[in-house]
Amino acid sequence: MIIELFCKEQLILVYFIQSILHKIIKMAYSLLRIRKVSPFRISRVLQGVFTRNYGKILGSSNYDFTGSEPSSSFDFTDLTCPHTWYPIARRKKRKVILHVGPTNSGKTYNALKQLERSSSGVYCGPLRLLAWEVAKRLNKANVPCDLITGQEKELVEGANHKAVTVEMADVTSVYDCAIIDEIQMVGCKQRGFSFTRALLGIAANELHLCGDPAVVPLVEDILKVTGDDVEVLTYERLSPLVPLKVPVRSVSDIKTGDCLVTFSRKDIYRHKNTIEKAGKHLCSVVYGSLPPETRTAQATRFNDATNDFDVLVASDAIGMGLNLNISRIIFSTLEKFDGTETRDLTVSEIKQIAGRAGRFRSQFPVGEVTCLHKEDLPLLHSSLKSPSPIIERAGLFPTYDLLSRYSQAHPKLGLYKILEHFVENAKLSSNYFISNVEDMMKAAALVDELPLKLQDKYLFVVSPVDINDEISGRGFAQFAQNYSKTRVVKLREILSDDTVKVPRTPTELKELESIHKVLDLYVWLSLRLEDSFPDREVAASQKSICNVLIEQFLEANRLISHIPFSSKKLRSRRKF
Repeated sequence: MIIELFCKEQLILVYFIQSILHKIIKMAYSLLRIRKVSPFRISRVLQGVFTRNYGKILGSSNYDFTGSEPSSSFDFTDLTCPHTWYPIARRKKRKVILHVGPTNSGKTYNALKQLERSSSGVYCGPLRLLAWEVAKRLNKANVPCDLITGQEKELVEGANHKAVTVEMADVTSVYDCAIIDEIQMVGCKQRGFSFTRALLGIAANELHLCGDPAVVPLVEDILKVTGDDVEVLTYERLSPLVPLKVPVRSVSDIKTGDCLVTFSRKDIYRHKNTIEKAGKHLCSVVYGSLPPETRTAQATRFNDATNDFDVLVASDAIGMGLNLNISRIIFSTLEKFDGTETRDLTVSEIKQIAGRAGRFRSQFPVGEVTCLHKEDLPLLHSSLKSPSPIIERAGLFPTYDLLSRYSQAHPKLGLYKILEHFVENAKLSSNYFISNVEDMMKAAALVDELPLKLQDKYLFVVSPVDINDEISGRGFAQFAQNYSKTRVVKLREILSDDTVKVPRTPTELKELESIHKVLDLYVWLSLRLEDSFPDREVAASQKSICNVLIEQFLEANRLISHIPFSSKKLRSRRKF
């Protein structure tokens, strides 16, 4: 209650400050017209008016946002009221509808129907694949819809709707209807803060949240201080899911429509080869580091009943984002390496993956799930009977505005130290945790060595770089270094003359996937620094060629004739 009252007081202060700032802008505009001052002088006029008025509101230099005071007493690490960061959303009394239930229960379908009927709206999904699918669906239904992801911006004439990845959610626009899909990902250690930002910041008359019932208590608690109305709609699975009592004992038991789930690239290709050598089936594959375009192509091929690729070997990447006609899920193991340790799958992970079997109104309306090993069956069965553990906290991370103000107050600190300070000292309410920014800090350590402004450093740090991938990390470093030197990064500066073959082995495939990631990063940067990264079309075309080469490898693990690379190949590791 104390925190709630404190947050409301802060919100009132924010609204009051906004009204003052509106008056300041009008005064500055009047001065510009009367005195015909230059843009440089405008900033001085604004600074003087701001100091006189804003300083009076706050009472003293204790709230020094400019950083001119060496030891400002404003606590930048106080993140206890993140809903106050989004004043446009707070002006609305939103109607929030939670659509919760298991996989294949129709929860997202019903939310999308409401989006189609709305005068304006936005769909926010966790994957580019989902944004693509929704944009395609709305446009097909004669509802013009833009597609905006980190790497794409496809604008449709007359569109009042958008399908975006959650990181691209616009918290400055106002919508009639909005959807956040897979809302339980607020609890994700790495990406949770993006879902929290969308939850608190999207200004819509109706906000539809789709996901696991385990997130309901947390969302209800978080929204107590926003004044939103919350309604919960619960869904049941539309098609049966049957846990089998016996394992799949050998490759001879694999049948059409099966999906064998494992958790490493090495095991995926080992199982694929074993199944195909038996001579009865051909396998499509899906895993996280495959480009989204390739994953979609592999899923399409598996779903097509007219071809011979009738078995899927996949990682947990099938858990969301792909429509798959799976008859039976077979877990090769119930353990996975999560980047830190090898652990048992959680109840939520098992249910999410198992639920992909038996898609409603598909070739296989009844789903089955089992394991390769008998000893894994008890954990599988108990997990499917158990509710997912309640999600207790949502991810949070300071806005760029807060980081910038902190930097102004501590100008000698690099971005790495600023991030480290927030991680170690952030003050949070019980509903939140600071997201894991380990990879961001690795990237920050690299860009801190370069003569870049904080804004540029921040942009590189939040880019979709796989900093732990050797080739991707080098590409990131070279992009940042070249940008710091000349402010223009030509793609040919990191490419060498060569031709590219379809990879012979999974190791060579992994290198090609890494090259695709570097090209993807270039496209991402070009959408934000268009003049500095001018070769977007070249990068996009080379990504397409990578997709073709990867597809050819997956169709046949054999050497196929050289395909000329439209431009060049990434330099060797030593030259990168």
